[in-house]
Amino acid sequence: MQRYSLYIDGTQCDSASGQWFHSDNPFTGKPWAEIARGNESDVDRAVQVAHRAFRSGPWKDLTPSARGQLLCRLADLIAENASRLAEIEVRDNGKLFAEMHAQLQYLPQWYRYYGGLADKVQGAVIPLDKKGYFNFTRREPLGVVAVITPWNSPLMLLTWKLAPALAAGCTVVIKPSEFTSASTLEFVELLSAAGFPPGVVNVVTGFGNEVGSALVTHPLVRKITFTGADSTGRKINEQAARDFKHVGLELGGKSPNIIFDDANLDDAVNGAVSGIFAATGQTCIAGSRLLVQAGVHDEVVQRVVALAKTARMGDPMHADTQVGPITTPPQYEKVLSYIGVAQAEGASLALGGGAATRAECGSGWFVEPTIFTGVRNDMRIAQEEVFGPVLSVIRFQTEDEAVAIANDVRFGLGAGVWTSDIGRAFRMSERIESGTVWVNTYRAVSYLSPFGGYKDSGLGRENGIDAITEYLQTKSVWINTGAPTGNPFVLR
Repeated sequence: MQRYSLYIDGTQCDSASGQWFHSDNPFTGKPWAEIARGNESDVDRAVQVAHRAFRSGPWKDLTPSARGQLLCRLADLIAENASRLAEIEVRDNGKLFAEMHAQLQYLPQWYRYYGGLADKVQGAVIPLDKKGYFNFTRREPLGVVAVITPWNSPLMLLTWKLAPALAAGCTVVIKPSEFTSASTLEFVELLSAAGFPPGVVNVVTGFGNEVGSALVTHPLVRKITFTGADSTGRKINEQAARDFKHVGLELGGKSPNIIFDDANLDDAVNGAVSGIFAATGQTCIAGSRLLVQAGVHDEVVQRVVALAKTARMGDPMHADTQVGPITTPPQYEKVLSYIGVAQAEGASLALGGGAATRAECGSGWFVEPTIFTGVRNDMRIAQEEVFGPVLSVIRFQTEDEAVAIANDVRFGLGAGVWTSDIGRAFRMSERIESGTVWVNTYRAVSYLSPFGGYKDSGLGRENGIDAITEYLQTKSVWINTGAPTGNPFVLR
């Protein structure tokens, strides 16, 4: 088995405990790697190193342009290693090689974008209402950032945080999911090759209660950025608030994918299937609630079921596989339990409804693509995030009803609208309470466009120009150019 150590101060190192834990291949259901089990002592060591790298040494002395050049070199190395890193991600999380490879080929664009943005961070000269003073602002990096990533797209979601943090001049300690740590540990070796100074980026692997909590509460960490379950995000936010730390949270969703009766149904049906069964439904933006207008409801359901039936399951490394395994045993059990909940609530099963027993699925953790009809929006299956290949179909009559159903949930990350009416497209994009609204498409993302949630789907934004500001703080500088000091007991 492959063995992966911690990465601190530019080198691989053993954990303080000397213990290891297994990483399982979701397709085979068997361990393939051993990962160092970090603890609070390792966290403190990594944070101290990152703090020292931030306060002194070559990283602090680099100009913003030089930081940008390092990010661009890293982009080139990622492009050269895309296939190798994608294979490791597939072995670790079971997603399709086709998708992981496409993500890895796209990731260099983030590092090039933020590499170019690094020396575009500017303060401002403030035209004051007071004579005899010169006032300007500086945008300065926050300091040490704790980056906590999930298991579904480890390197892509790491990149959304790491690229702007480094462009801003911060240093980083990464805690990857204990289920998918290998690709992150392979990836950080590229930073050394790109020329990043030791200590700028560090990785402590392990479990949330042993590593994650220690990172969140460490006094030298100034920001925590996290993607994952809203229950964990809530705990992180509460802990961070005690020390007034900055927080960025992306916490999933229960996204409505809305098909109106004037939509191009060929496109809408493809979008519905893509929204929930691509990535085996293990994506924060999954269109898990399919809202269909009554006039086309029956036809859409028939066509979605027919298309979903053709989905090829099996080895995620095979080019023709379309639906891979669930990444972890706990998630596998959770998805199956929600299928039982939906049936108990009275939803009608139109497709799937259990574990996949096809020969091509081997001994992996597969769930059949599952579709429920007759779903009410107050059912648990419509309100709670399943994070698996389970679709709830909800009928609606009017545009107002569609908006009411779409917004009647505590999440607000993504939404889809399928219509040929441009006026409706604009109205819906304004009325839906969601950080992203796709019209006549779904699951489109870019390094240029901000991403984040409303309501319980999180705080802050990733990607685009907005993201770098999440890692900066503003300082106001006043210079007296000749104003009299005046009465010392009166505000100037």
